[in-house]
Amino acid sequence: MDKKIDVLDFKKGVFVVNVIGIVFDTKTRKILIGKKENDPNVPKLSWCFPGGRPNHNEELEAAVKREVKEETGAVVESLGPIFARILPEHKNILMIYYLCEFISQKDKKDDEFIELKWVKPEELEKYFTTSFHRTLKEYILNLK
Repeated sequence: MDKKIDVLDFKKGVFVVNVIGIVFDTKTRKILIGKKENDPNVPKLSWCFPGGRPNHNEELEAAVKREVKEETGAVVESLGPIFARILPEHKNILMIYYLCEFISQKDKKDDEFIELKWVKPEELEKYFTTSFHRTLKEYILNLK
């Protein structure tokens, strides 16, 4: 019988992991973001990068590619992790950001986002209603 784990029972070291794709199109020099409504974990969330939780026993890089494709229809190649942080709006969520190169677009599988948009790196912050870490912002602004 599996015992359900309550992360709040631990003093430290247990988080819900989310893999996040910073999807960069090298041709247009733009980043893909999506708009959400009524996120149950982060109520103020609107525009954000695509991503989600890996499945059990799933490699993190495979998870970010799968999540991006399911949520946006974008086929991407992961170029590796670039940043990680605990989400200030929800202290039990560990976000691991991956730089992903845009390959192609297919039909998206779910209704996670109500709208998708490609934006210039310097425009990103104006869309976000939640925290946007300055180190991540600097990294994205320096993409060539």
